[in-house]
Amino acid sequence: MPEGHSVHRITRQFALHFVGKSIAASSPQGRFAGGASEIDGLEMTDAKAVGKQMFLEFDHRLWLRVHLGMYGAWDFAGNITADATTASAGGRMGQTNQRGTVIADDAEPSLSSIGAPRRLRMAEQERLGEALDTFPPKPIGAVRVRLLASDTVADLRGPTACEVLQPEEVQAVIAKLGPDPLVDEATEGRDRFVHAAIKKATPIGLVLMDQNVVSGIGNVYRAELLFRARLDPHTPAKLVPRETLEQLWGDWTYLLGVGVSTGQMLTMDGLTDEQYVNALARRDDRHWVYHRTGKPCRVCGTPIVMEMAAGRKLYFCPVDQT
Repeated sequence: MPEGHSVHRITRQFALHFVGKSIAASSPQGRFAGGASEIDGLEMTDAKAVGKQMFLEFDHRLWLRVHLGMYGAWDFAGNITADATTASAGGRMGQTNQRGTVIADDAEPSLSSIGAPRRLRMAEQERLGEALDTFPPKPIGAVRVRLLASDTVADLRGPTACEVLQPEEVQAVIAKLGPDPLVDEATEGRDRFVHAAIKKATPIGLVLMDQNVVSGIGNVYRAELLFRARLDPHTPAKLVPRETLEQLWGDWTYLLGVGVSTGQMLTMDGLTDEQYVNALARRDDRHWVYHRTGKPCRVCGTPIVMEMAAGRKLYFCPVDQT
């Protein structure tokens, strides 16, 4: 499932290339024809993300709420701003991009260079080796909604939620979500997270995935945050020291920023240039414990354990996280 960094990156594309423009909305698939007709021809006035959900505002006080869920993704075509991660995905945004990002040989392997934008024409047709002779390109596959601006188009496929809402309905949705480091003021967001988590008797490994407690954390970030804190995922949240919860919030703030900048859930620090390039390109070189079942812990050498927790795979070191 796309985690918080992906949704914030998508929202920034809309802010750059759609906000302030009249949008032609349609539903090539037909399943969102009614909703598309409500916003068709209106100007997009705002784009924001909270955790794993994004909200696009239009004239007439209408909002489009999108939750990508497990399978959703946006495909951008036309004149878009792309960094190396977006380019390697061929304009598709929303999936975790675990296949990796390859940096050009002459590029400087740093956070600043990987996030440096450049304008590219991108579309599904180009990934298939066909020339993009006309704009906009024809929709490919089951496109739930197409948003077309003057020189950029975004196609949404496979979302869990896609609906047009009134402002009060948007506020009701956001009110139920936990704090997001890129939305909430730092101290207020931290205090909200700690206040909610410290009352929970459920394991901290489940609490971090609860979007009502903290927004944006998914399976990858959950495993990595717990390892970085050397915290047993089975510990009841109410027994986790307050200072440790505060440190978790601070680390989430840091990792989310790295994810938005690089487009990757890069959770290992202190890498050499070569290690950094490898980490961006390959998941096996990117994480401490996630998806490393049976492989030696990078710190103590003990095989990493995987178990099911609330239907999701939980990865941890049984020695360092006790």
